[in-house]
Amino acid sequence: METFNVQVVQQLKILARLCMNDPSLLYDPKMSFIKDLIEHYGGKIPEAKANDASDTKAESESKPAEPQSESDPVSEEQSEESDLELDMTSVIEPDEDTPQKMGNSTLQPTEEEMAESQAKRSEAVSAFVEKDYEKAIQFYTEAIVLNPQAALLYAKRGQIFLILNKPNACIRDCNRAIELNPDSAAAHKFRGRAYHLLGKFEEAANDLRLACKLDFDEQADEWLRETTPNARKIEEHKRKKERKVQEKLERERQDRLQKAREAAKAREENTRPSQTSAPPGAGDFYQFLKDPDVLQAFEDPEVAEAFKEISANPTNVLKYQNNPKIMALINKLASKFGGAGGMPGAAGMNFPGGMPSFPGAGAGFNPPKPPHDDVGLD
Repeated sequence: METFNVQVVQQLKILARLCMNDPSLLYDPKMSFIKDLIEHYGGKIPEAKANDASDTKAESESKPAEPQSESDPVSEEQSEESDLELDMTSVIEPDEDTPQKMGNSTLQPTEEEMAESQAKRSEAVSAFVEKDYEKAIQFYTEAIVLNPQAALLYAKRGQIFLILNKPNACIRDCNRAIELNPDSAAAHKFRGRAYHLLGKFEEAANDLRLACKLDFDEQADEWLRETTPNARKIEEHKRKKERKVQEKLERERQDRLQKAREAAKAREENTRPSQTSAPPGAGDFYQFLKDPDVLQAFEDPEVAEAFKEISANPTNVLKYQNNPKIMALINKLASKFGGAGGMPGAAGMNFPGGMPSFPGAGAGFNPPKPPHDDVGLD
């Protein structure tokens, strides 16, 4: 019976899924052979709706195409797989036979059993030369049961399974052989070829490369040269995929850093005091300083110098009690902030250096005169 190419089988599987998702496809004249096949074996095709095609077409025309996300893993994987073109000429369908006898791995054979096992092996070799592969497998199995510690017996039986296009059975035997003897060149050689037949080109290249290193063999080298191009394509594909993953992670990291910087900048701008707002603690005095008359008065150097001295020492206000220009400004200030309690001090108007509180300020500032020296008076 002729086996199907793996690529053909994959295409048939895709076609089957499409038909299951949309049975109306089976009514297309090009698909009539599938419809006939299903009905031949008693299957039933859902009736086609007359307006299915028109509805589908109208929906597709009215509905705008949704852009695929750049980070869609499915679309990325499909795109990457489509770029990977492998030579599948030698790939075959995997065998699904019942696993063969492996023998008791804990059994330590006697000398008689080892001798009998050797005789069975000789018979297996004779059957192999005569290309009676089924008989050769039988003899190798009997030899393995007698001496399950002989790695070469598994490798040679694996070779016959390989000839019979049973790569999975070959791999099982070679795995046991390598467990018993990791340096078995024959086991690596046959397992490498079996991997190739299953389309596992990376594993095949690794095994065949090691087989040639352990014990160079022309056939193993030929198989290695056959599988190497596909193995290199897969390795490059994986490196490319890994680079994309790393680039994506780096982009995400940079985005997080950028967002963190923007958030920190926004917080800083929100907490920064406005240049046009009053400084903390200025209170009503800041509004007083914005008065046009006050601003004009402070343009006078004499007024500015006087208030500088008063700021340094509030009692210096007594020096200017006969200066109408200075006292006019002080009376204005007192009328703004004073009242019964007088002109406020540092706690009231937050004037730098503080201002003394004078009773009566507000109805006209009349600071108390210094007392006369009454020394010697009764």
